[in-house]
Amino acid sequence: MTRAGSNAEILSRERPFDLAVYLTVQRSYIDAALEGSVETVQPEPLCQAMRYSLLSGGKRLRPILCLASCELAGGARELAMPTACGLEMLHTASLIHDDLPAMDNDDVRRGRSSNHKIYGEGMALLAGDALLAYALEFILDNTRGAPAERLLRVMHTLIHHVGIAGLVGGQAVDLQCEGSTDVDLATLELIHSRKTGALVEAAVVTGAILAGADEDLIDRLARYARRVGLAFQIIDDVLDVTGSEQELGKTPHKDAQSYKATYPALLGVAESRRQASALIDAATAELAPLSERAVPLRAVADFIRMRSN
Repeated sequence: MTRAGSNAEILSRERPFDLAVYLTVQRSYIDAALEGSVETVQPEPLCQAMRYSLLSGGKRLRPILCLASCELAGGARELAMPTACGLEMLHTASLIHDDLPAMDNDDVRRGRSSNHKIYGEGMALLAGDALLAYALEFILDNTRGAPAERLLRVMHTLIHHVGIAGLVGGQAVDLQCEGSTDVDLATLELIHSRKTGALVEAAVVTGAILAGADEDLIDRLARYARRVGLAFQIIDDVLDVTGSEQELGKTPHKDAQSYKATYPALLGVAESRRQASALIDAATAELAPLSERAVPLRAVADFIRMRSN
């Protein structure tokens, strides 16, 4: 390495971490990988519907967390990129289904028409189904450099966190409770922890697994992710009350219109924000013993605390 290279490395270490730059760079890598992940083959309308929602932008929070966790545990971005893309496919599938008339019945997602408004309810349903299956296939076909036992554990983690014990189960309880006036805080926490938190946890944990993290680190990161995931959904509840369609990229006030149980409905906006902030504090405390490689995860947690969309 040249002297200039060494100096650049030293300056890089001394420069304060810039989350905005980090998120932009990571999103650019993720978007490039996603662009080539779903080809337009027969049946073309199905592939077009899949691509429409998958490539519609968004924060890419789950794949970014996966990459950050992998790098924290000593792995390379390329090792975790297929899993990061698979996570975004799983998340996108859940959004397509969530917007359907039989679910949350929303016409807008990420600032443009929901999938079923463009392709029809039947094709939107199939696009979500196809992304759920293809996510796992894509990870298996494209992951390089991970031992088989790690890849198998990644698969099991994703399937578990998407299924009955995770995202789908949380959505089912959410539907079951819709319109009810006696949903308690414990039930609401269960809904949010599964419907939103489970996939956030899966993202962080799978990145660490791929990098060969030990069980103590995986458990620590799982605790971080569970708290961050719950805080994310609490803030989402708050923003549904306080945000606009332009800020959110989706229809606001949908929770109240659907008589959904939310943190603001049970606790009020101020207390909801306080609880979310406490969860973020607890999440970042889990990272305290870790090295400077944990800086991105700390910064993402603070970003969730302060987000406005």
